[in-house]
Order: sequence, then C-alpha cells, then structure tokens
Amino acid sequence: MNIIDCFKIFKLVLDTENESAVGAWLVNNSKTLSVAESCTGGLLSSLMTDVSGSSAYIKANFVTYANEAKEQYLNVQSDTLAKYGAVSVQTAEEMVHGLLKNTGSDYAIATTGIAGPTGGTKEKPVGLVYIGVGKSDSVRVVKYNVNPKYPRLLIKYMFAKKSVACLNEFIKEVE
Repeated sequence: MNIIDCFKIFKLVLDTENESAVGAWLVNNSKTLSVAESCTGGLLSSLMTDVSGSSAYIKANFVTYANEAKEQYLNVQSDTLAKYGAVSVQTAEEMVHGLLKNTGSDYAIATTGIAGPTGGTKEKPVGLVYIGVGKSDSVRVVKYNVNPKYPRLLIKYMFAKKSVACLNEFIKEVE
C-alpha cells in the first residue's frame, strides 16, 4: 500500500458523513432501519450505531454468516443459495426482503461478499460484495469490488462504508 492509499483509508475511517446523514433523516422522518450482514460480520451495524441517538431508529441487526442463518432469520430460499450462492445479487435481494418482513422496519440494508484472503474464485473474487438496500416497495442491489490485496479488515471496513453510502443515496433517490 502506498502513501496515497493510506491517506484515502484514513479519510474513509474518519468520515462519518453518510452515517450521520442517514441517522438524521431516519430520526427526522420517524423511520426505522434494520441491518443484515454476512461478510461485514457486524461492522456495518457498529458504524450505524456509532451515531449518537441511533437507538431511535435501529430496530434489529443480524449477522447471518452461515447460509442456515440467512434461511432461518431472513427467509433466503435454499434454492437461491444452491443456484446462485451466498454471494449473489439474488441472495442480497432476498436478505433485504426477509429483513423488512421479519422486523417490520421501514428500511433495510444487507451485505454479502468475500473479504478474503481465501474464498475467492474467478467468478467471485476476493473483494466482491453485493449490497442490498431497500424499503417495502423498492429494493436495489449494488455490486462493489475493492482491491483484493488489501487486508481482510480493511476490505470489510470498505464494504461497510460503501453500504452506508449506498443507503444514503437510495434514501435521497426514493424519498
């Protein structure tokens, strides 16, 4: 990693603009949010609850690392997992739908990806994440890739930060 990458990472860590913007919007509009994570392992939930007052809008957060947990808590279909895999557009979409249904939240965000350094394939490399964001009548899944040579923790952090940015963009577009 060069010095420019280090400065970008430092800025990324310190920038809480998206988390604060999402939190403020949810509070001002009396809306709730739930989070479902796989590859980010709780880091996204941590970012969202780092905002003071987040208890006013965070309804439920799940770390559904295993496929069985995705099925049990988020209603991801076993056929979806078998056909497309845990790291897929389809799984991310089902995670969001299940989260909305099971929690009654107004908004949901879900992550599923490969943080590495193992587990990647040619089709699904390390550094790939699918981020699902949505509300009852609209769900969007974004594919995002980061440099697979970054350390695992940095990849997870970048996935989580990108997820919050996606949610912020989604809210601005649909509301």
